Amino acid sequence: MDQGLLIVISGPSGAGKGTICKSLLEKLPDMKVSVSVTTRKPRNQELEGINYFFTTKAAFEEKINHDEFLEYAQVYGNYYGTPKWKVLELINNGKDVILEIDIQGALKVKEKYPEGVFIFILPPSLEELKKRITDRGTESKEDIIRRLDCTYEELSFAFKYDYLVMNDYVENAVSKISAIITAEKSKAIRQIALINKIRED
Repeated sequence: MDQGLLIVISGPSGAGKGTICKSLLEKLPDMKVSVSVTTRKPRNQELEGINYFFTTKAAFEEKINHDEFLEYAQVYGNYYGTPKWKVLELINNGKDVILEIDIQGALKVKEKYPEGVFIFILPPSLEELKKRITDRGTESKEDIIRRLDCTYEELSFAFKYDYLVMNDYVENAVSKISAIITAEKSKAIRQIALINKIRED
């Protein structure tokens, strides 16, 4: 059985990562989403193993000590992490796994799992990015300025990724990512089993 791919998608806030991932999952229904582990309490209608794996702070820190996360972070007093065991289990069973994550987390994942496919989502322009963040209506003018300032810094990490995909239109971005996945699966280094089978025949 061929191994699945770990597809890591990140980029600046407002670039449209969540929308792209949702559309990608609709187009490729066999793809799995990485479910994070968290120490925060479940919210209404959140289900164990579907939205998150819920655990205690002590149990999470024990997992950190045993190197059980591809990456983790502490946000507003709660831990969030990507469980290495679950991701690798899915990949070893031939499933492609998509991980939408911030840039810092993505680079940590790359250190531990460089075989992954790392895709950086770019906005068409900073003006369009500003419009998208403003249209959300959830952030103050100061927050918007802070996010745009942060974007300048985040763009400097783009070349640490394998691919850059501009999100001008969601359909275009999803098509490009689908093509990337197809190409990655055809790489010679991922087709060793096929080559060996042909040799045996």
